[in-house]
Amino acid sequence: MLEALMVSNILLWIVTLALGLTVLALARQIGLLHERSAPLGAMVTDAGPNVGDKAPIFELDDFSGKRRVAIGGPKRQGLDTLLVFLAPTCPMCNKILPTMQALARQEHLDVIVVSDGAREEHERFLHRHPIGSIPYVVSAEIGIRYRIGRVPYAVLIDDQGVIRAKGLVNTREHLESLIEAKAMNVASIQQYLKETQAQHEEGDAQHSGEAAQSSGARR
Repeated sequence: MLEALMVSNILLWIVTLALGLTVLALARQIGLLHERSAPLGAMVTDAGPNVGDKAPIFELDDFSGKRRVAIGGPKRQGLDTLLVFLAPTCPMCNKILPTMQALARQEHLDVIVVSDGAREEHERFLHRHPIGSIPYVVSAEIGIRYRIGRVPYAVLIDDQGVIRAKGLVNTREHLESLIEAKAMNVASIQQYLKETQAQHEEGDAQHSGEAAQSSGARR
């Protein structure tokens, strides 16, 4: 009777240990799945100035001609600058405007909108989509310097005039990913996730190798 009880307890501990290991393995896999399926953030293009470079410096009038706008270089007020490239005929640009304005208030960003094209298009665009006190600049030169091929596109410049993040911004998550990239001191969330995945895969390979060696040694 005593022996049967001892065997039963041992079997119970073995089952409990096995369940615990299974839960840990599942938790790890769920974590990996979450990282691999997480939003990739703003898609970064290789064109134009790189993250970490000094932002090109421009100084020009806004669309109304009533305000002088400085882009790039150190900021006295210590605010980061979110440079947002839009086009009056871009439907996605219309949708990103409210998000851009809300993010500017929440994150205390100095937002500047840059566009290009015929004056009549910009007048209609601003009439339909007022942006308040946010400077609106029309300049082909800035778009060319940043090599903007698709919009909406955004560049985050810190208060020292250094580019900290950039990419296509079709959603609020994309815009927020630029802020996150700067906070994490990475070029982009895409790069961070790719490096994290590579580290996990390297760890898995190393673990598999160690397990194979251990199994071979036991034989």
